[in-house]
Amino acid sequence: MLIAASQPYFCPFPGFFYKINQCDVFVILDRVQFPRGTTWLSRNRFKNDRGTLWITVPVWKKGLGLQKIDEVKICHEGRWRRKHLESLRTAYAHAPYFEDHLELVLETFSAKYEKMLDMNMQVIKYIAAFLNIRSKILLLSDLGLESTGSRLLVDICRILGGGRFLAQSAAAKYLEEGLFEEADIKVEYLRYPTLVYPQLWGDFIPNLSALDLIFNCGPKARNILLGRS
Repeated sequence: MLIAASQPYFCPFPGFFYKINQCDVFVILDRVQFPRGTTWLSRNRFKNDRGTLWITVPVWKKGLGLQKIDEVKICHEGRWRRKHLESLRTAYAHAPYFEDHLELVLETFSAKYEKMLDMNMQVIKYIAAFLNIRSKILLLSDLGLESTGSRLLVDICRILGGGRFLAQSAAAKYLEEGLFEEADIKVEYLRYPTLVYPQLWGDFIPNLSALDLIFNCGPKARNILLGRS
């Protein structure tokens, strides 16, 4: 069984879903520390007529010390939800499939979610389902593990019965491969494919949110993601 893991990024880029599709079980690392600085957990890139459009969801951090990702709450003060909705509607008004997914966009930027994790997971599950990704997705918080770093990843494989662990090639310098070898778990490395697909607004910008791919390409998005276009 091939296991992979990642933090629950906000509206992740296509490579995130390519990785999920390659494994049998994908574990969302929701019980690891939330970063102090800027993070892909609460922001991502889209595209408008000026180029890159950053969409950031404000969260409560000040005075709360170190938080686990599943503890972080969304800050609903201010007009940011309306601003993001207007920005996305303007940017993708002419995208062929934007209206098909407008309900998701409206729900994401409503006041429905208290915690960032719940909002991010809703988007991740929606995109994975649309892309017909059938790998099992689990939360770390459901596994009852308290270890950290590479030991945590080894323990995830052990508890799930996985003999192989899939990591992106850039993570090689951070993994303690000796721990995997001791546990008889083979580490495999993944290079994300370079995707090019029709976009609005001039020159192609890679690695935007996977929603950019879906808004522009609709039912063709899965084949593009898997290099079958």
